[in-house]
Amino acid sequence: MIDVPDWVILAPNMTVAVVGPGAIGTVVAAALHESGLEPQLCGRTARESLELIAEGDRIVVPGPVQTDPGCVAGRVDLVFLAVKATQIEGAAPWLAALCGPETIVCVLQNGVEQVSMVKPLANGAQVLPAVVWFPAVAQPDGAVWLRAPAQLTLPDVDAARRVADVLRGTRCSVELSADFASVAWRKLLQNAAAGLMALTGRRSGVFRRTDIAGLCLTYLRECLAVARAEGALLGDDVPEQILSKFQSSPEDLGTSILADREAGRPLEWDVRNGVISRIARVHGIPTPISDVVGALLAAASDGPG
Repeated sequence: MIDVPDWVILAPNMTVAVVGPGAIGTVVAAALHESGLEPQLCGRTARESLELIAEGDRIVVPGPVQTDPGCVAGRVDLVFLAVKATQIEGAAPWLAALCGPETIVCVLQNGVEQVSMVKPLANGAQVLPAVVWFPAVAQPDGAVWLRAPAQLTLPDVDAARRVADVLRGTRCSVELSADFASVAWRKLLQNAAAGLMALTGRRSGVFRRTDIAGLCLTYLRECLAVARAEGALLGDDVPEQILSKFQSSPEDLGTSILADREAGRPLEWDVRNGVISRIARVHGIPTPISDVVGALLAAASDGPG
């Protein structure tokens, strides 16, 4: 267990909710619980508790997971929105019930369009984008396994500093970035390349194939051109860095879009892959690899057939 930090005593009335207590949401909920804060848990499936396995510990976060937005007592100070991009509309009733103009919504989702997608549903709340840097994997027994240290990157703004205060001293660290856009685009490039796992039905080991490695580099260089057109400051070596990370990962390391493909769930293809082609068209940048990858992922997700 992590000792309760002194700062918790300074903000005993902070109210927090986690909407979407899946893999990412469970990590954040467990970090808050260990620090002495008990977030409201809001989701689609009723559960008595959440469980996180991390560094040999098994942390039980008391519930229950609420399933009816109509039962929410009132607005909260901070909402961690941890649903996938394909589930934002379904989370709208929760945001309406939990949020007001004084609320901060920290969006723990993939992509670079978090603010534009969530803000219309946030009931006047301030929407704060985040980049999630940790692998959290759902287990057959319903627990979540955190395979590596958890870190969030947030833009260096006042709202982010409040979020950092809430998580200070927990197992989920927070980094504030003055160039958040570049960080978010770099993570998007990594997520875009991970789409190749969903298309091949293989895990990180597939990037050790020379043909897939070559395809991945070509794809990432396309994505890099789009990122730079949007103002991201990313070096020429970023594609090689991302590929190297996949190649040096455990062969069985997966990704959420592969897990969704295996489970027959809708894929986050648009915010992770389709966005590259969409933004490229605005800048007049050709993206032949991206166009094919996005179309194949869209068909795998949405059909028909």
